[in-house]
Amino acid sequence: MYIAMNRFRVHPDNENAFRRRWLDRDVLLKTVPGFVSFQFLKGPKHEEYTLYASHTVWESFEAFRDWTQSEQFRAAHAHAGEGRALTAGPPVFEGFEVLQDVTL
Repeated sequence: MYIAMNRFRVHPDNENAFRRRWLDRDVLLKTVPGFVSFQFLKGPKHEEYTLYASHTVWESFEAFRDWTQSEQFRAAHAHAGEGRALTAGPPVFEGFEVLQDVTL
């Protein structure tokens, strides 16, 4: 398994718009081979920003890589960067190979 995360520092004044941008979009991940799950996360609030993250689980690194080269990926990110900037800088990507997965 492989986990792909993007972390976003969101200005307090932009939180509602940022959340709408994520929650109101079409989710194309379900149509991609190797996709397991997606979570949109809200983290700690700081004075200057609130931390948000996207967390995606894939069957393998290859499945994730194939997603990043797919038509669905291009469609999902077609409007990235349009409109008013809602974050303090670009997202920070972190990718993880799963070494152990404990479930119920």
